[in-house]
Parts: sequence; structure tokens; C-alpha cells
Amino acid sequence: QVQLVESGGGLVQAGGSLRLSCAASGRTFSGYAMGWFRQAPGKEREFVAAISWLGGSTPYADSVKGRFTISRENAKNTVYLQMNSLKPEDTAVYYCAATNAGSAVYRVERTYDYWGQGTQVTVSS
Repeated sequence: QVQLVESGGGLVQAGGSLRLSCAASGRTFSGYAMGWFRQAPGKEREFVAAISWLGGSTPYADSVKGRFTISRENAKNTVYLQMNSLKPEDTAVYYCAATNAGSAVYRVERTYDYWGQGTQVTVSS
């Protein structure tokens, strides 16, 4: 079992930046890939970014490429999402997720076994 806690959300003006953090704890964190998803009111949850255990694979949704950067510090059991040039359409609850599956399809929700409670990001115009 893995517990995930997101932090770093808040209110920011368009063009601003936020860094989200997701701290993992529990039985193990070794070997886990991590993903970020987001969900706006009335919409389905969508993939944002993911990172493999060693950081060699970092897929991004087209909507955030060039603006968001995912990273991790395994010694701290923490994954980050640096969000720059924020737009109002980035407003959503952001969730981190974890999987230790060997063959992960990072963009697919069912890949992930563990989810955090989410952190609200609101971007004002």
C-alpha cells in the first residue's frame, strides 16, 4: 500500500507559476512510476504528465507541453509538477497517482493503483 499526498495548489494569475508536490509513503516506493492527472468541474479526469522510476520517460499531454515539467526525487519519495505560463484552462483539481506495474501505460488511468486526494489549482484571467 502506498499513500499519496499532494500539495502546492492555490490561486494564481494567468502567466504565473506553481509547483505541485506529491509525497509518497507506505510499504514501498521503489520502482514506482508516477503520474499527474487533473479534473475540472463537470469534466472527466485527464492525463497531464508522468515519469518513470528513473526519470527516463516523461510523457506529457499536448495541452501542457512546453509549460509543465515533471520531476522526482526518489530519496524524498516525492514527485513534482512545475507549472509555468499557467492559463485559466489549467484550472482543475490535480491528482497524483502511482503504479509499480512493469508495463505501464502512463496515459491510462487504470494503470495506476494509488491516488492522492487532489489539490486545487485555480488560474485567474
